[in-house]
Amino acid sequence: MNPVLYQGMQPGGQLTTTNEVENFPGYVDGVTGPEMMVQLQEQAKRFGSDIRDGWATKVDFSGDIHKVWINDSIELHCETVIISTGASAKYLGLPSEQHYLQMGGGVSACAVCDGFFYRNQEVVIVGAGDSACEEAHYLSKLCKKVTMLVRSEKFRASKIMEERVRKTENIEILLNHDTVEVLGDGNVVHGIKALNKTTAEVVEIPATGFFVAIGHKPNTDIFKDYITLDETGYIINTPGTSNTNVPGVFVAGDAADHVYRQAITAAGTGCMAALDAERYLASKE
Repeated sequence: MNPVLYQGMQPGGQLTTTNEVENFPGYVDGVTGPEMMVQLQEQAKRFGSDIRDGWATKVDFSGDIHKVWINDSIELHCETVIISTGASAKYLGLPSEQHYLQMGGGVSACAVCDGFFYRNQEVVIVGAGDSACEEAHYLSKLCKKVTMLVRSEKFRASKIMEERVRKTENIEILLNHDTVEVLGDGNVVHGIKALNKTTAEVVEIPATGFFVAIGHKPNTDIFKDYITLDETGYIINTPGTSNTNVPGVFVAGDAADHVYRQAITAAGTGCMAALDAERYLASKE
């Protein structure tokens, strides 16, 4: 096979903003996200992958030969396509939030990935859905205290998930609170400034970590005219395979996974997609 990979302007996706990856097999002492992405890129090159920089901006999957446009100019014709465009975590958009996210100084959108680094510390998490409740409960097992900021007057989560966090002793829930600013010394987070929308009181919450759990957006907009998506934009694959509704087009990673969203599960589905693509090509010979 002759695989061509377009990877944007840097290797890797969400992992390039992950400071430490602790739960990927084989890295006994952990590894930084960017370092792991470079290693995976070099491994792919060793087996003949043609890796290029650029953005897929348009596709046409209406025929047997699939067409992909890069940067609105380069037109590729492919027998198979593996979609591995991932998803982007949603953030609040505060300048201070973005500053500490880029610094790697205490802002994260993945409690499972980064919670270990805040063991026995106080953290804040913002969110109101099932994922936020699940991540708050996960953090409560590691951290001394978890403050949960819910931006409305009630949870969006299922009752069972809401009850789970309410019954956890070291989780404090602040309803109807907006995050105003992430506080710190310029390098690391020291606390969160929040607004009580009921009383208009501004409070400062001591914390060394700030977790944002307000959802993810799959990077699948360019495929919506051809690929079947669910109501939130995730690609629907045939269960147990990487197959999409279009023959010869496969999906791997977080573009289809709104449950696990881990590096190792993305890598596993990448393996599935490669094997499915190989078998598809063999069936056409």
